[in-house]
Amino acid sequence: MNKVFLSGNLTRDVEVRYTQTGKAFARMGIAVRRMFSKDKDAVDFFNLVAWEKTAEFCGRYMIKGTRVLVEGRLQTSSYENKDGVKVNAVDVLVDNIEFAGSKRADSSSGDDYSRPRDTQPYEERNTAPPKRNDYGFGGEPIDPEDTPF
Repeated sequence: MNKVFLSGNLTRDVEVRYTQTGKAFARMGIAVRRMFSKDKDAVDFFNLVAWEKTAEFCGRYMIKGTRVLVEGRLQTSSYENKDGVKVNAVDVLVDNIEFAGSKRADSSSGDDYSRPRDTQPYEERNTAPPKRNDYGFGGEPIDPEDTPF
């Protein structure tokens, strides 16, 4: 069985790219604390790779420093670097990733996990705002300014 669970902080912003066939993939790193004893600990660093919707989710909502829980599997690969040296690499292929910390309203970095990283208004993104839908409830339309909450 090849199953990995990690809890740690992202070490860099998520980098989302697309394959030639249009599949999204994201690369990111995670730092995981490892305890030796009560007085000693160390940090291990792992490369994470997410695909498709998971990759797009990570790219939209996660930034460097985000505390996450990762479920995935290990995959090894090897390649030659620019100096011609063979390099072996181990990546964690992400099956599931979740926020491990709570959103903080008083955060100096402005972390609010409920908002995507792209906070520009619709007009600046060159996309149309969501269409209004009255959902066929009947009766008169309700003006949001008239609601007590």
